[in-house]
Amino acid sequence: MKARSAAAPYMLWSAIFIIIPLVLVAISAFTAGEGGFTLANFKDSVEFAPVIFNSIWLSMIATAICLIIAYPLAYIISRQSAVGQRTMIMLIMLPMWINFLLTTYAWMTLLEENGLINKFFGLLGLGPFELINTQGAVVLGMVYNYLPFMILPIYSVMVKVDHLLIEAAHDLGCNPRDTMKNVVLPLSMPGVTTGIIMVFVPSVSTFVISRMLGGGSFMLIGDLIEMQFLGNTYNPELGSAISMVLMVIILICMALTDIFQDAEEKEGLLL
Repeated sequence: MKARSAAAPYMLWSAIFIIIPLVLVAISAFTAGEGGFTLANFKDSVEFAPVIFNSIWLSMIATAICLIIAYPLAYIISRQSAVGQRTMIMLIMLPMWINFLLTTYAWMTLLEENGLINKFFGLLGLGPFELINTQGAVVLGMVYNYLPFMILPIYSVMVKVDHLLIEAAHDLGCNPRDTMKNVVLPLSMPGVTTGIIMVFVPSVSTFVISRMLGGGSFMLIGDLIEMQFLGNTYNPELGSAISMVLMVIILICMALTDIFQDAEEKEGLLL
């Protein structure tokens, strides 16, 4: 009874700010412009399939890059002393304390035709290169802004891996590669799956990064939804339907990562 009472504020918060808005979005998605039930909004959302697939593709690329960078970095941090770990984690979290728009504006300054990166290439007799208003710039913005969300979950799991397990693997004849594959990787999979979800979800739904670093040339799902609610093509019912499609995509991705994690855990038990 006490546990239920303690959870009451959280349940109330969830109902007001999560459940009720989701219900309203779902109702709007199945409502025609003049009122009444309809599936036309979902039918119309099929026209934007290229935008949806492009959003998923760019988000997958950004997530993969974050994982490639974050995994070895998280492992290195977890093997440091306590002071070294705190220092490196603070440095990783430092960009998160800066306003999201300011960091994105900073990348615009760096990537523009007369930016610092092109000026550096100019000193080498190269360029100028078209760095901004490209899909690569959008992916770069995603990686920079969401990389900490990949590092921190992996680090939080790796730091709990007992050093004795690694030493035991070495004593039993495992080389560093086999130790990483058979010991560290299976134990770190919960952090990996959490990091993938925490990076993929905001990446696939972002619209600020694509607008500022992509110049509006590469529309993502977030841009599309915003246009339906705030743009000239005002159509909140269609925007709600696209939001529901995005929600289904995210739930499918989360389910796939859970299945993959369960398979890895079973394989680890067999080993």
